[in-house]
Amino acid sequence: MGRKHQVYDFLFTYITFSPAILNQLVLSFVEVLCAAGWEDLSCFGEYWFKREGAILYLNPERLQGQALALVGFIEELCQAVAERTPRFGCFGLHEWAMVYRLSQEEIRHRGCRLRLSQEKLSLFVESQHLCCTHYDAYRFFTPQAKPLNVFQPTLQERLQNEQSGCLHANMDLYKWATKLWPWIGSDLIAKTFLLAVEGRELDMRASPYDLREEGYDPICIETEEGRRQYQGLQQKYAEQSKNLRQELAAFCSRLRAWKKSC
Repeated sequence: MGRKHQVYDFLFTYITFSPAILNQLVLSFVEVLCAAGWEDLSCFGEYWFKREGAILYLNPERLQGQALALVGFIEELCQAVAERTPRFGCFGLHEWAMVYRLSQEEIRHRGCRLRLSQEKLSLFVESQHLCCTHYDAYRFFTPQAKPLNVFQPTLQERLQNEQSGCLHANMDLYKWATKLWPWIGSDLIAKTFLLAVEGRELDMRASPYDLREEGYDPICIETEEGRRQYQGLQQKYAEQSKNLRQELAAFCSRLRAWKKSC
């Protein structure tokens, strides 16, 4: 208890969504609750929900301004990513670029050993084709690694850059789902969370960190065999993400239509 988990903690720091809320049952905007004793459930607070007798439902008056604009942005992003040709040639090198030319004391996961010496790690990064399209991954590249990347993605260009082959863009389905809380309800958030867990495991297995003591066998992308293995798993993960991305976009469309009709 209280021990930092080198793999899963990322899902609660990069994505600031409370584990307590993640563990709660919450209605979506299309659902109503008809039951006595709902007052005992803290997740059904008066700010978000309206009550008519024993019936409880989400209050459409709370969806406006920036929150409503975000719904439209998420829908647009999901559609843009789905329509763009996926790229499967990055081999998960973003985690390597985040430790490129750093000492053990400077790396983000200081509690983990690197599988390669810094000299060998740096030579490998320099021998590869860095082509990260994800802003939130690229911004953590070391200053020495950023110029090696083919792209220089920015926050403002997210709609133009993100693509469905990207592990982090697919993990981000959980991030976008949490930003639609509480309208989205628990079920879709849970599905995107489980997808993000799987993606994070793949992410860290392909990283330069030695996590065997944590139970994660490395995908050694510094070898041709490891790169083939990663690419196959990356393609499989992108295919898994496709339906959830469509589901999230469709949800946003229905939510905007519901708000308009209220």
